[in-house]
Amino acid sequence: MSTVAVIAIVVGALILLVIAVSAARRASRRRELGRTQVEAQHDDVQHHRERAEGRRTDAAVAEERAKRARAEAELDEERAARREQELSREG
Repeated sequence: MSTVAVIAIVVGALILLVIAVSAARRASRRRELGRTQVEAQHDDVQHHRERAEGRRTDAAVAEERAKRARAEAELDEERAARREQELSREG
């Protein structure tokens, strides 16, 4: 074999090696990107669940406040009725 043929084979092998390494790196990057995207989607799901739980808590607190406000309004109404009765007895 001539020297030129040997050099051409070695250069060709090196080019094929570079192409193979480049393809492997690209595939590795794609897999890593896929893992990162899946992780981000899981984080997004968790975030929405945490927000939902927070809103449920807020709703429960608001419901309790509304119950208290209703009870206070009823108590005020009873006080007003009693006071009105007292005034009608006195007057």
